[in-house]
Amino acid sequence: MPGRDVFIEILRRNKLMVQIKRRRKYKTTDSGHQYHKYENLIKGIVPMRPNQIWVSDITYVETQEGVCYLSLITDAYSRKIVGWALGPTLETIYPLEALRMALATIDGDTASQLTHHSDRGCQYCSDAYVAELKRHKISISMTQSGDPLENAIAERANGIIKVEWLYKMTIPTRADCKTVLCRIIPFYNTQRPHRSIGMQTPEMAHVQTGPQKKYWRNPWEPCATTADG
Repeated sequence: MPGRDVFIEILRRNKLMVQIKRRRKYKTTDSGHQYHKYENLIKGIVPMRPNQIWVSDITYVETQEGVCYLSLITDAYSRKIVGWALGPTLETIYPLEALRMALATIDGDTASQLTHHSDRGCQYCSDAYVAELKRHKISISMTQSGDPLENAIAERANGIIKVEWLYKMTIPTRADCKTVLCRIIPFYNTQRPHRSIGMQTPEMAHVQTGPQKKYWRNPWEPCATTADG
């Protein structure tokens, strides 16, 4: 039986994928700034516990009132969304609000062993955001290119929230959007199983340590060899 990604590619080639109509594309990342950019510290690292690596990203949500921007912080080990904020602009105050929500869930010792990974957008490189990370002694990691694979877990969390819920809704106002997300994100964390963490929910995985069993593989990963094939 083909893996998830191979199966999706077969559907795409045969034009069997459901086409989701999107009205506009909004730019959420501006890396053409003069702030310091950090190296990628998590390349090739597989987290073995919660609060080892957090990944951050910003995406857009359309409402009938206008676009708003969703900042998410996701735990790379458990896939749990640990912090989020919604705002009408791309100002740093909203990613910073998401970060502070996430930081409220851990103590200082845990924070000092944490790596925060993001793209090189101006919000994450800004003086205010970097100062908050440094104040908690958190290591700072950033993507080195525009390749989504460098921040794949964050992109995946955004995609699930949008494709499985938000794209199927007509949201009248930004306030309504926040109300909807207050329902969706707890459901995502506590009810939606993930193939990347052994068909568990993020909440279940967030109290574990050690390797998580994946029920899919990327096309570039070798097939596992077992005694029964």
